[in-house]
Amino acid sequence: MNKIPSAFTLGIRRGGLEIRQFARQRESVVFTLLFPVILLAIFGSVFKDTIAPGVTFSQYFVAGMIASGLVNTGFQALAITIPMERDVGGLKRLRGTPMPASSYFIGKAILIAVSMIIQIALLFGFGLLFFGVEMPTELSKWLTFTWLVLLGSACSTALGIAFSIVPKSGRGASAVVSPIVIILQFFSGVFFVFTQLPTWMQQLAAIFPLKWLTQGMRSVFLPDSFAAQEVAKSWETGRTFQILVLWLVIGIFFSVRKFKWDRD
Repeated sequence: MNKIPSAFTLGIRRGGLEIRQFARQRESVVFTLLFPVILLAIFGSVFKDTIAPGVTFSQYFVAGMIASGLVNTGFQALAITIPMERDVGGLKRLRGTPMPASSYFIGKAILIAVSMIIQIALLFGFGLLFFGVEMPTELSKWLTFTWLVLLGSACSTALGIAFSIVPKSGRGASAVVSPIVIILQFFSGVFFVFTQLPTWMQQLAAIFPLKWLTQGMRSVFLPDSFAAQEVAKSWETGRTFQILVLWLVIGIFFSVRKFKWDRD
């Protein structure tokens, strides 16, 4: 008698299927993976000033784009594609199979993780070759980078799944989700030095995880002396961890309790 695969095993298989389906959508692949690199090329070419001793704008911008990439690849992509899958009945058909619901979510998480790894590699390579972006030399900073990527990806994935219930249709999902992401990017210090933004923008951004992800990434890629230019005059690494965990719990809660497999 054949042993029934576990939910985790099925999730890994589902992840492989998600990756193959994503790879077939060439326009989506190019936009998702290369968009941060394109932005780096534009902003790095336009803004060549040094914003602090030993800190170029490109160095500052790479930190923001990695954090933003976590949101784009996880939250935005899932909050748009899941309603589209729901519209065509794909989720309803999956729900009717023996595959556990958790396997579907594991598959999505695998797709996000692989996409993010490729995106980071492209940003690193492009930044090193063309804009002189410097990589961290301390082990502690690479450890911080690792947990920021893992926790940020998990948080973004959970929130993207949770928010997928908001768009009423797949066709209108992009119109609902994309403006939210763009506004948060402007408010969270992705495109501009965070402390140069109006105070009310800083306070609003501090509610959401993207601000903390960008600040965490700055602690990795910028010298420790730059921490004095942050709002709290420090990197607030512990607080960043706490807020990301809080948003992860919120995302998981609403994903489990409110997720819709078919249209109302």
